[in-house]
Amino acid sequence: MKKIITMAILAVMTLSASAQDKGLQGTWFATSQFGYQETKKGNDLNTSFMVLPILGNFISPSVAIGAAVGYSNIKSKSGSVTNANTGLLVVEPLVRKYWNVAGSMFFFGQLALPVISGKEKQSDLKVNQTGLAASGGLDMVLGKHFSVEFSYNLANLSVTTLKPKTGDKTTTTDFSLAHVANVESAYNSALGGSSSSLTTPLSFGFKFLF
Repeated sequence: MKKIITMAILAVMTLSASAQDKGLQGTWFATSQFGYQETKKGNDLNTSFMVLPILGNFISPSVAIGAAVGYSNIKSKSGSVTNANTGLLVVEPLVRKYWNVAGSMFFFGQLALPVISGKEKQSDLKVNQTGLAASGGLDMVLGKHFSVEFSYNLANLSVTTLKPKTGDKTTTTDFSLAHVANVESAYNSALGGSSSSLTTPLSFGFKFLF
């Protein structure tokens, strides 16, 4: 009888330790980024809009992989006349590594490969941007199905190409540390947008766990 009880206790302890070791392994997470900017001068109106849903999964207690797939629109109008209207598809695979700081507070490092492509419809100008972005952040787990995270872009490499219907294409390579991946002012003028950047350095949001 004592042997059975001892074996049962050892079995429970082993299962408990295994569950703790697993942590968030197998857990899915979902979040989204959203942004809108508008610049108005007289009858001129420039807008930029982006929505970027993100879905991922913890493949180990401290490593998660995921991907973001979203859409961005940059538009320029003078009264009822549309000068530029750019639709961009955003695809961003990513991987994260988590370290426990204290309790339910975690620090994470993220490596992402954003790919942005689309077309300015008025002039048939093709737009492509590929990059590699490293960021770090803090993630506070507030419950079984909810967390809050804060992250900052630490390093970014991007290559942006504009290819007109006729003529030569233009390519700009940008590398920055602890800052944003900027788009040259010439690009912004061509796209007719209100922002000189396609990515943001600072991110704060809520994440759902399931």
